[in-house]
Amino acid sequence: MAMKTNKPTAKPKKPSAPRPKLSPVSEETRRWSALLESELLTWPGVIAKRMFGFRALYRGKRIFAALPSSRGFGPDASVLLKFDPMPPALLQRAKRENRIHGNTPGSGWFSFTLNSDTDLHNALEWLNHCYESARKGRSR
Repeated sequence: MAMKTNKPTAKPKKPSAPRPKLSPVSEETRRWSALLESELLTWPGVIAKRMFGFRALYRGKRIFAALPSSRGFGPDASVLLKFDPMPPALLQRAKRENRIHGNTPGSGWFSFTLNSDTDLHNALEWLNHCYESARKGRSR
């Protein structure tokens, strides 16, 4: 005679989305990230924390960007931008910008690809939009 147990049955796990591949970044990318981070840390309320090979940037308790420190997404040098959500007018502008790519690493995230020192100014402009969005964003 078989004994019954009162163990709950496990629910089948939902398949999760594949994790993005994190690649080592170049010395040039590290230099660009350090330059951007040093500027961003002068902005009111900005702090940086380590996160999976990136430097996560927060305005208060809200993350607004991540800079590659030792790892990055793909072979290019990309700054990660967080919008929750991106304003419609800015989204239209992002669609016309060939250096902006959506949903990296997930919903609300965009990447800005750096190709040269001259891209740092544009990156700061996009980072400022994220920074302002973090101030206005919904609390979690």
